[in-house]
Amino acid sequence: MAAGFMLLFAYLLGSIPAGFLIGLLSGVDIRRAGSGNVGATNVARVVGRKQGLITLLVDIAKGFIPVLLSSRLELSLAITVLAASAAFLGHLYPVFLKFQGGKGVATALGIFLAAAPLASLILVLVFVVVAAMSRWVSLASMAAAAVAPLVLWLFSYPPVLVGLGFFIGLLIVLRHWENIRRLIAGTEPRFQF
Repeated sequence: MAAGFMLLFAYLLGSIPAGFLIGLLSGVDIRRAGSGNVGATNVARVVGRKQGLITLLVDIAKGFIPVLLSSRLELSLAITVLAASAAFLGHLYPVFLKFQGGKGVATALGIFLAAAPLASLILVLVFVVVAAMSRWVSLASMAAAAVAPLVLWLFSYPPVLVGLGFFIGLLIVLRHWENIRRLIAGTEPRFQF
């Protein structure tokens, strides 16, 4: 019973469209502005940096809370990983936005901050280095996502967490397909830090 509740809670929490709601409060439908993504980067570009930061923090919390709560309820690691996956999929495919969500980078960060804090530090470092060198948030996001399973494995996290890293990393890269096309074409916008 607790496991079923946790999975439903995690999915619904993940489905909360923070960027969309923050955009609406500013009079902008973020889905029809900038890149059309409901994530923190697009909110920061279109609405403002403060609103982008709020979106980032809420999206991180959407991944962090289900993992932390599962741990506090002493649910199994398998259920914790399923709850993390549910929150992540909720962000990508939110019921509240007709299953058209974000790319999942911040929510993934929240998941790994709670489940694998040491690995998270390395992943954040990868992101920061790539973003600082290229000024492409999309490239930095994909780089961190791509190395996530390897970093989890190197830190000897359980195989189920390494599998979660592979699952999340793959979906993040796939969700960046349009960014990949723009990077190849040389039209991907750079972020001004």
